[in-house]
Amino acid sequence: MSTLTLFGLVVFIYSVVIHEVSHGLAARSLGDNTAESMGRLTLNPIKHLDLFGSVLLPLFLLFAGTPFVFGYAKPVPYNPLHLRDKKYGPIKVALAGPLSNISIALIFGLLLRFFPESLPVVGLLPQLLSIIVAINLVLAVFNLFPVPPLDGHWVLVTLLPARFHAFRILLYKYAIFWFLAFIILIYPVIYPVIPWLFRQITGLAF
Repeated sequence: MSTLTLFGLVVFIYSVVIHEVSHGLAARSLGDNTAESMGRLTLNPIKHLDLFGSVLLPLFLLFAGTPFVFGYAKPVPYNPLHLRDKKYGPIKVALAGPLSNISIALIFGLLLRFFPESLPVVGLLPQLLSIIVAINLVLAVFNLFPVPPLDGHWVLVTLLPARFHAFRILLYKYAIFWFLAFIILIYPVIYPVIPWLFRQITGLAF
């Protein structure tokens, strides 16, 4: 395994962990302490990682040379009934994860863009910063799509009027099929937005 591949895997793991912890922190700020009581508000990856989704799947995609890498961790639990904001609370909790990844991408991307003179730009440093930005953009864009179990689906089901109850049932009943269709058919189409965002943030080619 190359140094860059290993670094990318570590960045991916901790970016996913931060993503999940952000869900829990958002829920706690809205009145639900489920994640905290279960010991999930921690950056210890062991508490969050799913062996297949967090390690084996992204490793397989890396070695397979696919144009995009994705994976998942064990979702941080929360009880929507405990949220003070019953109407929009689930959306706030759901969006906290992608927003954490966008924040990481912005911090490291703008560092790479605006402060190159102050950085000891030697060896692999620019590449390492680029990897951090790229991985977090992938996680953000991937999770914002509105199919279960991705975060974006909470925005969809929360905002849907009550008369679309049958659609909600259909969405969850066939969630695995929607998810596979998204990965195979839709995600490759929307993937070019990630290099575009990368260039807008860093000013560099993807």
